[in-house]
Amino acid sequence: MLYVYIVAAAAAVPLLNNFFPILRQNYSVWLVPCVFAGVLLSLLIIHLLIFVICGYIVDLKKPQEKQSRFYRGLVKITLPMLFSLLRVKVESTGTENTDDVYPAMLVCNHLDNIDPAVILNELPELKLGFIGKKEIYTDMPFVARYMHKLNCLPIDRENNREAAKTIIEAIRLIKNKTASVGIFPEGYTSLDGKLHDFRNGAFKIATKSGCPVVVCTVVGTHEAVKNLFKRKNTIYFDVLEVISGEEILSMTTSEISDRIHKEMRENIEKREAQLCLRK
Repeated sequence: MLYVYIVAAAAAVPLLNNFFPILRQNYSVWLVPCVFAGVLLSLLIIHLLIFVICGYIVDLKKPQEKQSRFYRGLVKITLPMLFSLLRVKVESTGTENTDDVYPAMLVCNHLDNIDPAVILNELPELKLGFIGKKEIYTDMPFVARYMHKLNCLPIDRENNREAAKTIIEAIRLIKNKTASVGIFPEGYTSLDGKLHDFRNGAFKIATKSGCPVVVCTVVGTHEAVKNLFKRKNTIYFDVLEVISGEEILSMTTSEISDRIHKEMRENIEKREAQLCLRK
């Protein structure tokens, strides 16, 4: 969307010249770039204002039973723009393998709060709703409003009974083809960047729904947030494989967990080495 606004700002200069002699002044050499910058900035501000207003009008008490195409679309055009403005480049591989797997369960490691944004940006057609900690709804109310519209589900990690209810709701979302479900099976963000043990219960979403499982990794998000505005940052996002629903039904949650953990760990180590070479 940023490039659309750049083109629109460039087109606005000759358009405005029909009403004001912008291009026929002795000081046009600095007036033209100022007009271009002013129009571009105005478009960006309007877009972000719409994004913020749409977030604040969400009613968290109203159940989100269906897909919200409007909010999905708004997120889809806003995230790439934000990443460009913040000078964050996402290098992704394997995303083409998810073209025909909706609905699915996505499994990824977890390094920072922006991980879901990276995944949503790279896999918009998967229509993901993430399972996130319930504390988000009190600590980050604005983010929670968008999560609500994107069919995300809060989970109480310290209450097994409540966590089971979230798992059941996630299964329902997939079976009804309302949304795909994204999980971070470690349960918490990794403070040291390493892949930690999985909570195998989350894989019941796949075994009970019979959906495909998209296995992916993200590397570099924590460093990107830490160095925001300081320099350009690179994030690696890789779709490692898509395990078919038929194969999932033939495996136990422990077998699924062990297979995915090994594959993710090896790829994370490889990408971390690449990230170190960039520094």
